Amino acid sequence: MTQYLLSVPHNSDEEPTMETMDPAELEAAMAATGAIIEELTSTGAFVFAGGLMPPSSAITVDNTGESLSTVNGPFVEAPEYLGGFWVIDVADEEAALGWAARASKALGGRIEVRAFQVPPGE
Repeated sequence: MTQYLLSVPHNSDEEPTMETMDPAELEAAMAATGAIIEELTSTGAFVFAGGLMPPSSAITVDNTGESLSTVNGPFVEAPEYLGGFWVIDVADEEAALGWAARASKALGGRIEVRAFQVPPGE
């Protein structure tokens, strides 16, 4: 089994949150993601999922130099950002792509699929 990250990109210009979404849209999104999580759980593929606050809420921490630095804001500026995700554990990429297709249909948006790295010999 391999773990995959199914990520949900958001447009950086919009920065949607549960507090700013239209209540009907939020309810539909929560129902859609809940259904995916239930299905993943019933097959044993669900590991973890979550939604992230927008990049404007980020704090970047850098403790690589002589002193600790914390800066309000994201590390990089980008036209899109990671808004939410699922971590799933499935047999292969084909299975991960199948779940991503279901999630894309349910949410009405794109889903990026990436495998986690596995240390050599595992």
